[in-house]
Amino acid sequence: MIPSAFDYEAPSTLDEAIRALAEAGEDAKVLAGGQSLLPVLRMRLATPTKLIDLSKVAELRGVREDGDALVVGAMTTHYDVQRDALIAEHASLLKDATDTVADPQVRHRGTFGGAIAHADPAGDLLAPVLALDCELVIAGPGGRRTVSAAEFFQDFFTTSLEPDEILAEVRVPKHTGWRSHYEKFNRVAQAWSMVAVAVAVRTEGDTIAEARVTLTNMGSIPVRATGVESALVGGPSTAEAIRAAAAHAAEGTSPTADGNADVEYRQELARVLTGRALTAAVGS
Repeated sequence: MIPSAFDYEAPSTLDEAIRALAEAGEDAKVLAGGQSLLPVLRMRLATPTKLIDLSKVAELRGVREDGDALVVGAMTTHYDVQRDALIAEHASLLKDATDTVADPQVRHRGTFGGAIAHADPAGDLLAPVLALDCELVIAGPGGRRTVSAAEFFQDFFTTSLEPDEILAEVRVPKHTGWRSHYEKFNRVAQAWSMVAVAVAVRTEGDTIAEARVTLTNMGSIPVRATGVESALVGGPSTAEAIRAAAAHAAEGTSPTADGNADVEYRQELARVLTGRALTAAVGS
């Protein structure tokens, strides 16, 4: 199909983009990589009066260090995240997850911030962002504000972004030396996760000192598998301990049933994939 008619603007700075969005009103849409928005426009599931294209805003691209955190610009492509040396060293879970996003064409055009702001519960970056306790820096007419990942995701395709605000960057606490893994189950012909698990673990010898386990598509937003985390911390990184902890993965979740999987199947996937992800992360 052909999208409905809309006005188009491609500002060159973030301030210009914020002004353009404010002037356009609530019927405007922000275009990042376009890998999710353009199909929606073609199907006329969205009919914005104006499109604000961020592709020329250079300040929103790139990865840099800022003390104990990495700062990832919202318009940084998945391809660049995959190949960034800082991310590989300090936040390898993001690389693990990004490696599974769609296909090479999408990874070259799709953006880190665009995928996060889209907030698809089956998207691959939401759970890792939550697992790493990232902070989302949001820019609007009133300046900048920062929210935690736990506060940012609110419901299906819904975030704490206001209509006149833009996700500018993501602050990623350094997890240098942590072991991580992203385990995903999906149909061969589709990249969307039926269920996926993001794991970040810090060990001290053979003991698990800290653990972050988050689940993709086990609810309307990414969720922490707190039962798994509690079972792991302070215990050994043995295969038996991992199996016992993974059994708690589906606790407190609320997955939906659809044409791909029913609720019970997703719950079992969460348990199995959590075990695999933890095993891959700690090497047991």
